[in-house]
Amino acid sequence: IMGRAGIRAAYATGRGKIQIRSKTEIVESGNRNQIIITELPYGVNKKRLIERIAELVKDKKIEGIADINDYSNREGLRMVIDLKRDANANIVLNTLFQMTDLQSSYGIIMLALVDGVPKVLTLKQVLNEYIKHQKEIIVRRTKFDLNKALRRQHILLGLRTALDYLDEIIEILRHCKSPAEGKEKLCERFDIDDDQAQAIVDMRLGQLTNLEQIKIDEELAELTDKIAELSAIISDDEHVLAVVRDELEEIKRKYGDERRTQIESVSGEVDIEDLIPNDESIFTFTQMGYIKRQTADTYQAQRKNGKGMKGLARREEDVTKAVFSAMNHDPIMFFSTKGRVFRLKGWEIPEGSRQSKGTNVVNLLQLDPGESVSVLMKVPEIHEGEEYYLIFATRNGVIKRTELSMYRNIRRNGLIAINLDDDDELVNVTITKGNEEVFVATRNGLGIRFNETQARSIGRTARGVKAITLAPGDEVVGLCTVDPGDENRPTVLTVSENGIGRRTDISEFSIQSRGGKGKINYKTDKYGKVAAVLPVRDEDDLIIMSSDGIVIRIAVDTIKVSGRTTRGVSLMKVNEGERVVSAVTVMKEPDDAEEPAGEEASEAEAAPVEE
Repeated sequence: IMGRAGIRAAYATGRGKIQIRSKTEIVESGNRNQIIITELPYGVNKKRLIERIAELVKDKKIEGIADINDYSNREGLRMVIDLKRDANANIVLNTLFQMTDLQSSYGIIMLALVDGVPKVLTLKQVLNEYIKHQKEIIVRRTKFDLNKALRRQHILLGLRTALDYLDEIIEILRHCKSPAEGKEKLCERFDIDDDQAQAIVDMRLGQLTNLEQIKIDEELAELTDKIAELSAIISDDEHVLAVVRDELEEIKRKYGDERRTQIESVSGEVDIEDLIPNDESIFTFTQMGYIKRQTADTYQAQRKNGKGMKGLARREEDVTKAVFSAMNHDPIMFFSTKGRVFRLKGWEIPEGSRQSKGTNVVNLLQLDPGESVSVLMKVPEIHEGEEYYLIFATRNGVIKRTELSMYRNIRRNGLIAINLDDDDELVNVTITKGNEEVFVATRNGLGIRFNETQARSIGRTARGVKAITLAPGDEVVGLCTVDPGDENRPTVLTVSENGIGRRTDISEFSIQSRGGKGKINYKTDKYGKVAAVLPVRDEDDLIIMSSDGIVIRIAVDTIKVSGRTTRGVSLMKVNEGERVVSAVTVMKEPDDAEEPAGEEASEAEAAPVEE
């Protein structure tokens, strides 16, 4: 096998391609060289290979070969290629690798039936499924052996009773007209069941000796120990795994041998990821499932209230659903409408131009029919010893808090992330360190602040608990988490569908108990429904996108922090019939902000709003 990249890809993703090369040796024979072939790649036919080499020599596509001889026998394969005197053996051999099956590609797909469904598994998943299967076999086998031992013990106890009352049993049977009558009377007299009575009736005279009685007692003792051992295996999962280990050790002892395939290093071999610059990119995702990756400098910073630039070519009925920033090597989680989570690296999402619509996510993820992606997020670098939590917020006001480590091993075909109600969907997912405060905001301008510990950590497949009590017709649009002890903690930015935004310190909202109705966050009857709520810092840039695909980038520090009772400032001009659909923070542009093209409106004054 040439190189390890294909092996790593197959083990990590379930799919890979490896280069397999014949085992060859160049030897000197007199005044010329020979190429000795002792092994061929899997699936290569020796006869057709010789014919192929002969054809290439005849067509003069390979120079330097004088003769080919096959000396293979029962001891093994041996092909000898005699070279001409002036031929360079290494050049001839490399040409053979390129033009014949002396070197071939082998595709790996670790496809298996899991619970009756074909799935592509990683190496770890294959091992886990194998262990799961072995545990099932051992439990079923142990239960079978246990039931068999219990039945035999039951019979022996009946025979032991018969030997204790031998004379009385013989007297009963002697006066019975049939075996059936004898069995019935034995059951009545000695309180035994039909199986035990049948065994007593079937006893031979030879079993009445003292030696047979000793054998019954010894077998009973052995069965008692065996039953205790089998019961212990079934009752404890560790005992089952111990049996799996013992049986695997026995297989290893009997059949284990040294590796036969050589794995050769290839000079300059690199993984695909090593070739991708770890730059910041902007990822755009639409309601109809189109996603694309663009470099962060595609959108230059503009002043507030600008018109923006075209950032997405979309179908008329499509609208932008999410836009966020991440590094190309960052893992990105995709949360689906069915509560499953998928993961890709940023570079695995195809790059698109500023006005292209992107690639449909169904071509990247193994989504089921009727399933779509509802939330995307990047996963930060996690150091050893640190504990992080995922906090989910749904449209219907449900919040869920789960340890991030539960989502460490995400299969290629997804993993259950949250159990959603039929009429609910995810609004946002965020990562915390376990001691942060949560702010949940609704479309009708309400918001509630509480400590994240009020939502206890629950399992990966659980539903969650109530975060806020919603009024009829209202829904959750934003989830923010803020560390109250952070001096540089972010402020809460509220963006309306009309393009107006306001930054507020989270302390403006008093802490309440989870599940309450919340307090007024924004006066929507005057300034429009809330489109997005997110945490921002002065060192961030803000990217806002409207439903017609227009994007604007603004420096956050140009938006002043104001009270909860203020209107805010105009951030983006929204065309008639359109609305702001999403907002995201990215790293600040190092260059000075550019003036937007066209006329720029003046900054709107902050006006107080009634509580």
